[in-house]
Amino acid sequence: MTIRSALLALLEHKPMYGYQLRAEFERRTGATWPLNVGQVYTTLSRLERDGLVEGTGVDEDGHGMYVVTAAGREEAAAWFTTPVARSQPPRDELAIKLALAVTVPGVDVGTVIQHQRSATMTALQDYTRLKRQASSGTADSDLAWSLVLDSLVFSAEAEIRWLDHCEARVRRAAAERADDPVAPAAGPSAGPSAGNPSAATVEEVSR
Repeated sequence: MTIRSALLALLEHKPMYGYQLRAEFERRTGATWPLNVGQVYTTLSRLERDGLVEGTGVDEDGHGMYVVTAAGREEAAAWFTTPVARSQPPRDELAIKLALAVTVPGVDVGTVIQHQRSATMTALQDYTRLKRQASSGTADSDLAWSLVLDSLVFSAEAEIRWLDHCEARVRRAAAERADDPVAPAAGPSAGPSAGNPSAATVEEVSR
């Protein structure tokens, strides 16, 4: 539904060819979610079938131009005002990986967590650097890209905090299984993620 609605929203601005829609979508989102031009034209065909867009001719290369209909405008407006449902969260590969790691014999869960934390830290640094660059622009597209980067930064920070939480839970469970009363208490401050790694990383990178 996201690509379908996004294309309708873009067509509200002006009629466009499929390849123009693809370029405009990627420009406004900083190419965070690249689109295949075939996917764009397939979606446009379905929108046309549903009466939400109309074809207005083709260029010399046979590419069709599309314009949004009144029904398409209504659907785009409804998309903007309808909250994104959280009742069916998308499959999270990392959550699935850790859920299986704690149940599959022979998997070093601590190593899995440490490797992912390192990769997410690197991504967070990259997002923060891009955010500083994007913040210098004043165009609407610069603001759009900055908002996307905000989402990526917050998501990476949340993932690091969750990994710290997972590490603490795994250590605590191991200590309980061993019934060792002197086992050190595990928590976000233990191991390589001392303190608040997400906040510390953002502060360090933004200097």
